[in-house]
Amino acid sequence: MALSTTPKRWRRGGLLALLGALFAVSVVLRVGNMDFDFVPAAEASDPAPMGSVVGPTAPIRAALDEVTALRDRLAARETELDNRERAVQAAQALVEAQLAELEAAETRLEGLIQISDQAAENDLARLTDVYVTMPPEEAAALFAQMAPSFAAGFLSRMSPEASAAIMSEMEPEDAYAVSIVIATRNATAPTIEEPSEPSDADTES
Repeated sequence: MALSTTPKRWRRGGLLALLGALFAVSVVLRVGNMDFDFVPAAEASDPAPMGSVVGPTAPIRAALDEVTALRDRLAARETELDNRERAVQAAQALVEAQLAELEAAETRLEGLIQISDQAAENDLARLTDVYVTMPPEEAAALFAQMAPSFAAGFLSRMSPEASAAIMSEMEPEDAYAVSIVIATRNATAPTIEEPSEPSDADTES
């Protein structure tokens, strides 16, 4: 048994030695293909210059600067909008004040117009009463000096009897002109048309 196992052990040991040699040769070949840069210890220990260091702070600083500039622009825009809003409010208040003044002036003007119209109406009524109380021939002499439209206005305010007495004393051409004015004064006013009578054809049907 001892003789039979000795060659096997020898062959196994020789095989292991051969594998170890091949592994060593492979390692040597791999190391020979690698490039090594030998840097002196002094250079390796020196830190890089501060100016050449580009770390993560550079993009962060740029982003912060951009955010700051954007914030400043937004603040300026907000201030501008606030100023415009205040200007619009001031203009609106001014317009409202002017409208209030115009409404007050319009109200006063309407009151003055009413007073003026009432005063004119009172004056015309009193003057008409004066003409009515005058003798017809004297009133006719005054009306002959007036324009037909003006004389027609006074005669229209009088009773039919008083106006007829005055017109009978006027010259025929003056009375005729006044009559034309009175007759045509409301000629253009709309009238209510009477329904037309049905035709014979409609009646027969």
